[in-house]
Amino acid sequence: MSTRNITIIQYIEKSRPRRFIGEVVGTFLLVVIAMSASLSDSVTGLGGDPARLLGPGLTVMAIILATGNISGAHLNPVVTLAFYLRGEFPGKRVADYLLGQLIGGLFGALLVRFVLASGKVVGLNQLGSVSVWQGIVVEVIATFLLVSVILGTASGSQNVGPLSALAVGGTIIVDTVVFAPFSGASMNPVRSLVAEVIDNNYLHFYVYIIGPLLGALIAVGVAYALRGSGHDPVASQAAQGKLE
Repeated sequence: MSTRNITIIQYIEKSRPRRFIGEVVGTFLLVVIAMSASLSDSVTGLGGDPARLLGPGLTVMAIILATGNISGAHLNPVVTLAFYLRGEFPGKRVADYLLGQLIGGLFGALLVRFVLASGKVVGLNQLGSVSVWQGIVVEVIATFLLVSVILGTASGSQNVGPLSALAVGGTIIVDTVVFAPFSGASMNPVRSLVAEVIDNNYLHFYVYIIGPLLGALIAVGVAYALRGSGHDPVASQAAQGKLE
């Protein structure tokens, strides 16, 4: 057997499944927490705002610390896209990550809808008292901030190691506190899409696709202006985990 064949087998057996599972599990947990947060008031009798505002950010922080060294803990297709466009994530893994995020998100949404929420509508991102274009702008700004922090803390010039989890989780909390009243502060097309699929409700779904995509693309452009063309080995390790 050639060295090339051995390398391919090692990749398939070790690296690829672990990274895929990391994205499935991480996105599953994120969606479960994000969608379940809206149930906390009716179930516990306590105010639901703390869960809705803090839950997703704290969950992402925990997942990054738990699985970041395995998959990079993207949990979001626009994060995968941003790292790919920066040359810090290989194209051969993009489909795996997107599929893992979608599968994990769908299982999370199914669990919340039919087990925890007993078939009730729950967890949909909706526009507040704003127009469609305003909702898109809000999602662009929120996602731009999130992806900028992710790319910045992963770069070799600013790498802060495990503290990046605190930075990313804190950014999600800030975005949620400020922007949730306007658009729900999704920042994640998968997070919004799986709730829409489960409820068969696609009203304004494009807001939660266009906004995060544009925000991520702008963040990539700003990263290029600030730190050059990418291909940073430190950022590559942060984006892909440390598995060989």
